[in-house]
Amino acid sequence: MKARQFIEDLDLKGRRVLIRVDFNVPLDENQKITDNARIVAALPSIRRIIESGGKCILMSHLGRPKGQRVESMSLKPAAEELSLLLEKNVSLAPDSIGSEVEKMVSQMKEGELLLLENLRFHQGETKNDPQFCEALARLGEVYINDAFGTAHRAHASTAGVAALMEDRAVGYLIRKELEFLGAAVLDPQKPFTAILGGAKVSDKIIVIKRLMEKVDALIIGGGMANTFLKAQGMEIGDSLLEEDALETAKNLLDEAKKSGVKIHLPVDVCSAPELLQEVETKFLKVEDKVQAGWKILDIGPESVKQFGSVIQNSKTVLWNGPMGVFEYPAFASGTRGVTEALAKATDAGAVSIIGGGDSAAAVNQFGMQDRITHISTGGGASLEFLEGKELPGVSVIPEK
Repeated sequence: MKARQFIEDLDLKGRRVLIRVDFNVPLDENQKITDNARIVAALPSIRRIIESGGKCILMSHLGRPKGQRVESMSLKPAAEELSLLLEKNVSLAPDSIGSEVEKMVSQMKEGELLLLENLRFHQGETKNDPQFCEALARLGEVYINDAFGTAHRAHASTAGVAALMEDRAVGYLIRKELEFLGAAVLDPQKPFTAILGGAKVSDKIIVIKRLMEKVDALIIGGGMANTFLKAQGMEIGDSLLEEDALETAKNLLDEAKKSGVKIHLPVDVCSAPELLQEVETKFLKVEDKVQAGWKILDIGPESVKQFGSVIQNSKTVLWNGPMGVFEYPAFASGTRGVTEALAKATDAGAVSIIGGGDSAAAVNQFGMQDRITHISTGGGASLEFLEGKELPGVSVIPEK
């Protein structure tokens, strides 16, 4: 995989630098940011621009306002948070395009920052509308993409505007993502284990097939494991099941056997009649029948032990998708156990990569984020990259 043009390759001094960041941060009911990790992740590229004497024009989306101005989705909290982190004023533009914004940009001095208002207040952002792209392009002379979480979308700010600008590059965050995910796919240290969880097999068929060409072991948990268990004739009660993926699950198990890849499925599970904070739970071996009306909502302790042993004997571990409904304490022990095993493996020298989304949230919830080699900032983008798909927000940046 060839390297892309990088922020350090461009002269930024005195130039208007339009940078796509991912400030799609969670807010509470008082519009306070509950997790600033995405803003922190963008700091190296932002600092590079302002320290190089560039005029830093930041653009991001927040939530899904669907082309309407929704005040609760304003980027004002992000501007305030970034000001605190940089100890420097960050102005918030009243819009993302238009004459007023252009005037603010024209008055910027070297090293100053301006955050454009939520891109998705305009339908032209997600539609990659040519006029919207041109209006954004008028604001900058250089384009930087450092928003990996949206790099799989061909939106105006990730693809359309970049194509209109001659000088364009990726920032530190995207380069790091491509290096870690690329190494995992192209040249992993062996033994290489992939852990896949989450709800649906159908969402991950392509990535399972692609990883089976690379991995020595594949651990499957979460709701998607139910479909594999059912495909092997296990009784799973009222658990989440993809009926139309049963044949696919059987075929994947056969393919793994032929290619010498060991697939590890849960050997025991935690079940309950309902998904509630306070509820009766039962641990069962997978051969035991899950009774009607009960659901599998986590893996059991023996599965945690077996999965942990595989993880700790690995040199590279890639994880995407939780083992259970970890947001509920009664069903968090499986995901916590896998997280702890991964942290121990990393402490012992393994390369651990979290593929964003719920897995990243779980690692943070259990306070293990500092003991993981790399936590991806893009769930959907990292999955599509692992599937071998081209990411529009990356492919628009020229190779070196």
